[in-house]
Amino acid sequence: MPKHARTLLIGVALAILLYPAIAAGAGEGEPLDGGTRNPSINPALEYNRETEIIANNTTYGTRQSNKSNSGGGAIYGCRSLPGGTPANNEPCIRSNNLNTGLAFEMKTDGALGGTIVTKPGDASKPFTTNATGVATGLNADRVDGKHAADIVTDAVAASALLTPFAQVKADGGAVEVRSVDANGVSRSGEGNYDVRFTGDLTKCAVSATVTGAAPAFITATPVVAADKKTTTVDVRTFEPDGDAADRGFHVHAAC
Repeated sequence: MPKHARTLLIGVALAILLYPAIAAGAGEGEPLDGGTRNPSINPALEYNRETEIIANNTTYGTRQSNKSNSGGGAIYGCRSLPGGTPANNEPCIRSNNLNTGLAFEMKTDGALGGTIVTKPGDASKPFTTNATGVATGLNADRVDGKHAADIVTDAVAASALLTPFAQVKADGGAVEVRSVDANGVSRSGEGNYDVRFTGDLTKCAVSATVTGAAPAFITATPVVAADKKTTTVDVRTFEPDGDAADRGFHVHAAC
């Protein structure tokens, strides 16, 4: 065999023998290369131990930044299963303060601090906490843009629609009304009253009761408008002998 051929074969053999060491040098214990993937795109060369960066200074152990207006200071990805640290499924990011100070801070000059995106649905939660104190700055007094007082007002209004009620004096004047139309109460004759409620009360039980100690009779007949936006209850009050007579009364509907 020519000398140059033997030299070539020896070189190839050395390359084969040294390749694992060279390949291993691309992973564990080697410096990081900027602008490329560390340690390699070859899964066989991926790190199999934690890469620790330990500092002892008065600022930060590491700093990552990007001056581009498109952002992108850092991204962390993982394939953790559910359960988190208690289930030995470490999250993609964990901030662990071994002292009593803050574990994290987030700041932006924009109007939106950030987003938390999970699988849609009522079973998904943006986060959980064991803290029970008031979170300063979180406006828990507002829901869907409404103040707590507005929510109470809406609830009262909804209740009024479910339980329409009116208290009427003998002369047709209203003492108290609930869910009654603007032209709610009128007296058209002796013992003859109209109480007009908002909405269709055809599926409600309408009843009336005479007020006062004097014996009397009362009837209540609901009549729904053609557009079903109002229901007029025709209330009639009578003396015990059957003659029409003005009497105060309550009228309500259970819906």
